[in-house]
Amino acid sequence: MPIGLSRRAFLRTTAIAGGTAAFTGGLWQQAFAGPAQPGVGPYGPLQAPDANGIQLPAGFTSRVIARSMQRVPGTRYTWHPAPDGGACFPDGDGWIYVSNSEVPVVGGASAVRFDASGNIVDAYRILNLTTLNCAGGATPWGTWLSCEEYAFGIVYETYPQGGRPAVQRPAMGRFKHEAAACDPVRKVVYLTEDERDGCFYRFRPKVWGDLSEGVLEVLVGSGTGPVTWRKVPNPRLWTTPTRDQVPGAMRFNGGEGCYYTGGVCYFTTKGDGRVWAYDAEAETLDLAYDDDLVTEGEPPLTGVDNITGASSGDLYVAEDGGNMEINMITPDGVVTPFLRVLGHDESEITGPAFSPDGTRLYFSSQRGRSGFIGGTDGYTYEITGPFRR
Repeated sequence: MPIGLSRRAFLRTTAIAGGTAAFTGGLWQQAFAGPAQPGVGPYGPLQAPDANGIQLPAGFTSRVIARSMQRVPGTRYTWHPAPDGGACFPDGDGWIYVSNSEVPVVGGASAVRFDASGNIVDAYRILNLTTLNCAGGATPWGTWLSCEEYAFGIVYETYPQGGRPAVQRPAMGRFKHEAAACDPVRKVVYLTEDERDGCFYRFRPKVWGDLSEGVLEVLVGSGTGPVTWRKVPNPRLWTTPTRDQVPGAMRFNGGEGCYYTGGVCYFTTKGDGRVWAYDAEAETLDLAYDDDLVTEGEPPLTGVDNITGASSGDLYVAEDGGNMEINMITPDGVVTPFLRVLGHDESEITGPAFSPDGTRLYFSSQRGRSGFIGGTDGYTYEITGPFRR
């Protein structure tokens, strides 16, 4: 790095000079030259905060659907502390939103069931007595993968409709799991690892739809561009952590959210403020966003964390810290705030997920207004409005 030039300034200069790669697949086939840049979003500016303290674009509304340590409205079920990763699943004429609990020993996951009109009709537990359940991912066969975030953490396959016990999936590796995303074309599950020198993995089940057996692989490469995969020798029981078992494994600074769509797996790394784009067909890696590569003004998206997407191709990235926003990254390469939660300064936004019809967005403020690390003041919200579809 040149003397007297900050890392951000140096990277901005490199980007302007054409030093970053254009994207090659999925949403990025329209090929803007480099990572997303700030701009005006499709919904316009954020309005004054509503009664829940949330700033939204015109035409959107919010409601609180659950509070940690309080009964979910209309049910006798007490919502869990520290709500984290989440997903939605169709359920007859309605749908179900599931949410992890990122606390030790009693973490697990819960579910809220909605009818066709969006009324809450039930809430219940789907996973018990697990620890630090952070994020996860939905499967094409309708289960929720709940991931434990500690050194020997495991993936649990759970059933959103309830009535069936969750199942451990140790073949998917024991490490500090964060999120998962299924690729039904290549029949693999991508996995992130929340370590400062973590890795990006994929699990190839022996039989698609059955996660009890398979091969865990780690991404190998030297940066953006072509990458390959290599088998992790000992994913279940190890004395050498999975991330250190394969020479040349690519390192990522704090793997967080993971979302697959249209041949591309997007995943975030909080340590360097990046959203990565892995083109599964071309087997190449690029950057969809980097807060150090914002070329004008301050980056609108910082503290990248959970990520999801809409059928329109828009990505929605939640902030852990930052200024408590969910930012959009549009297919034409614009990054812009979609919502901002006020008064929750010591919290983080978690669990963004769309209802199956794309008309409602769910998310949580993990520690709420109090910021208490135990998450007993968590809030879970629903946003309704004219989402692009």
